[in-house]
Amino acid sequence: MPNNGNKDHQSFLAKWRYRFRTMVRYRLMILTSAPIFLTLLALIGITIYWSIHYTWQSTLIDVSERLEVANNSIELIQQKQANHVEAFTESYDFRVRLESGMDSEALKHWVAEQRQRYNLDFLCLHRVTEAEAEFDYPKLTQQESFFDLLTHQELAALDKDLAMRAQVPILDTHSIETRGLVSRTVIPVHNNQNELVGYMDGGLLLNNSTVLVDQIRDLIYPSEQDYLRPLGTLTLFMDGLRVSTNVPLDSKEHVGRAIGTQVSDEVRQSVLIEGQQWVDRAFVYDAWYISAYQPIRDKNDDVIGMLYTGYLMWPFLKAYVTNIVEISITTIILLIISGVMVYRGSRDLFNPIEHIHRVVKMIQLGKETRIGPLGLDDEHELAQLAKQFDNMLDLLRQRKNELKYAAIELEGKVQQRTASLEEKTAELELHIQLLNQTRDKLVVHEKLAALGELTAGIAHEINNPSAVILGNVELIQFELGDDAQRVQEELDAIHTQIDRIRNITRSLLQYSRQGGVQDEITWQHVNPIVEESVTLVKTGSKKRDVEFITDLKAHSSVEINRHQLLQILVNLQMNGIHAMQGKGKLTIRSEDWVENGEEKGALIHIQDEGSGIKPENIKRIFSPFYTTKRDGTGLGLSVSQSILSQTGGELTVESEWGKGSCFTIRLPKKAEIDLLVSTKG
Repeated sequence: MPNNGNKDHQSFLAKWRYRFRTMVRYRLMILTSAPIFLTLLALIGITIYWSIHYTWQSTLIDVSERLEVANNSIELIQQKQANHVEAFTESYDFRVRLESGMDSEALKHWVAEQRQRYNLDFLCLHRVTEAEAEFDYPKLTQQESFFDLLTHQELAALDKDLAMRAQVPILDTHSIETRGLVSRTVIPVHNNQNELVGYMDGGLLLNNSTVLVDQIRDLIYPSEQDYLRPLGTLTLFMDGLRVSTNVPLDSKEHVGRAIGTQVSDEVRQSVLIEGQQWVDRAFVYDAWYISAYQPIRDKNDDVIGMLYTGYLMWPFLKAYVTNIVEISITTIILLIISGVMVYRGSRDLFNPIEHIHRVVKMIQLGKETRIGPLGLDDEHELAQLAKQFDNMLDLLRQRKNELKYAAIELEGKVQQRTASLEEKTAELELHIQLLNQTRDKLVVHEKLAALGELTAGIAHEINNPSAVILGNVELIQFELGDDAQRVQEELDAIHTQIDRIRNITRSLLQYSRQGGVQDEITWQHVNPIVEESVTLVKTGSKKRDVEFITDLKAHSSVEINRHQLLQILVNLQMNGIHAMQGKGKLTIRSEDWVENGEEKGALIHIQDEGSGIKPENIKRIFSPFYTTKRDGTGLGLSVSQSILSQTGGELTVESEWGKGSCFTIRLPKKAEIDLLVSTKG
C-alpha cells in the first residue's frame, strides 16, 4: 500500500508538471503571478530579516537597560547603606555612650546589636589603636560605599556569624567557597574634641542574599510575565561563582536556585579577565538566556565579581517564530485564493486555445480530425486561425498520400539493392576472417620452427663441452682419491652447475621437437590424467602448506599424448605453487568445452592464489626464455604451448595482479596433426 501511494503521488506531480510545461493557461498564469508571488516572498523575507535584526537589537538594548537599572538599584542600596551607617554614627545614643567612657568591648557589642535596626548584615566599631590589625581603615574611608572581597578570617573579624553565613557550597563538587562578597561603608568616628577615636564599619553580605536579588528583580521586571519576556533573573557573582541568584536549577520547572554554579568560559573571559560588559545570548547553567553582564570592581578598581540580569531565550523565540509563521500562512492563503481566482477567470479565455491544442495532439497521434467551429465570432482571430489550420490539414493529407505512394515504390528498389549488397558483404567478411586465422597460424608456426632449429643447435653445442667438463671433473676426482675431500665442496658446485646446464639443454631440445609427436596420440579422458598429475605434485610438495582442490566435471574424450599432457599439468601446478611461495589454495578444474551449443573438447583450469601477473607481462609469458624466477629457464610455458599446438590445443591465461592467475588448457576432440605437419613442411 505505501508503494501504491508513492506511485500515485509521483503520477500526480508528473501530470501537473506536464500541464505547466505545455498548457498556455498555466504558463500564462505563472508568468502573470510569478512577479507578484516573488515580490511578496521577497517582502516577507526582508520583513522577517529586518524584524529579526531589529527585534534582536531591541532585545539586547532592553536587557542592557535592565542591567543599568539593576546597577542603579544596587548603587541606591549602597547609598542607603552609607546613610544608615552615617546616621548611626551621628545618633544620640551612640554619641552618649562614646563620650561616657563606656567599656570598649561593651560598646562594640552594643554597636553590633544595632545592625538589624539599620538593616545591615554587620556593624563594627574599631578603635584607632586596633584599627590597623585587620584592615587599612584610613584607605577604606576614601569611598563612601564600595564592594570588597573578604577572606574567611576577615569576615570573622567583622562578625563571628558572618563567616558562617558567607559559605557557599560549590555545586557538583565537595568544596565550599568561604570567601565573601560584601558591600561596605567605613566612616571615621571623632569625639567631641574632633579627635579621631575609631572607625565605624558596616555593610551588607551579598553571599546567599536571596532577598536582595529578588527585590532588585521585582524592581526591574514587571510582576506579571510578558508573553515575549518571561520573568527575568538576577545574579551576583563572586569571581565566576554565583553567590546570590534567582536563576532556577531547572529552567523548565522553575525550582531551586543555581547558587554555587560557575559562569561560562566565554563570559568569564570577556567580563572577569578583560573587564568588558557582555550583552548577548549566553548559556546560563542549563538553558540559553538573553543576558547582560557587567563587572563588579572593588576600591582598587580590580574586577572581583559580576552583576547579571536576563531572561530565557526560548519563550521569546517561540512567540516570535509563532508570529512569523502566522504571517507566512496568512500570506500563502491569500496567494492561493488569488491564484484560484486568476485560474477560474482565465479558463473561459483559454478554452478555444486548449481545443486547438487537443486537435493538434490528436493529429500527431495519427488521427484524422479537424478543429471545426469554436463558438466565436467569424471575425475573431482564433476563429480565423482555426479555419486556416483546417485548410492546411486538408492540403497536408493530400501531400501525404502522394508521398506514401512514392515511398512504397522507392522502398522496393532499395530492398533489392540492399539484399545483394548484404550477401556480398557477408561472404567478404567470412573470407577475411579465414585469411586472418590462417595467417596468424602460419606466422606462429614459422617462428616456432625457426626458433626450434636454433635452440636444437645451441643445445647440442652446449652438451658437448659440458660432457667434456663432467668427464674431466670425474677424472680429477678419481686421481685425487682421498685428497679430493679437501675440494669436495668445489667439486659438488661444479656437478650442480653441470646438472643445471644439462637441464637447460634438455628443455631446449624438447622445445625444438616440432617435427611431429613423439608418443602415440590416443583417445583419452582427461580426468584420470589430471588426478595423476595432482598425485605427483602432492608427493613433491609435502613440506609446503598447499591445499589442493579438484573439481573434475569433463566427460568428453579427446585425442592427446598422455605423457605430454601430464608433463604440462605438472609444470603448471608447480608454477602455481611457486607463485604462492608454497602456501595457499591450488584449484584444478575440468569441464566440457562447449561453444554455441557445439561440444568442441575439454577444458582444464589451474588456478592459484599467488601474486598474479602484471598486465604488461601477460603477452610475454609464453615467449621462450622469458622468466621472472632467478633459477628459471623461461621455457616451461613456451614448451607447453608448443606441445599443445602440435595437436591443435591452446594454453591461455587470465590474471589479476595481487590476486592470482588461472591457466586454461583447451584440448580439441580431434587432433590437428596433419594440418600442422603440412603447414610446417
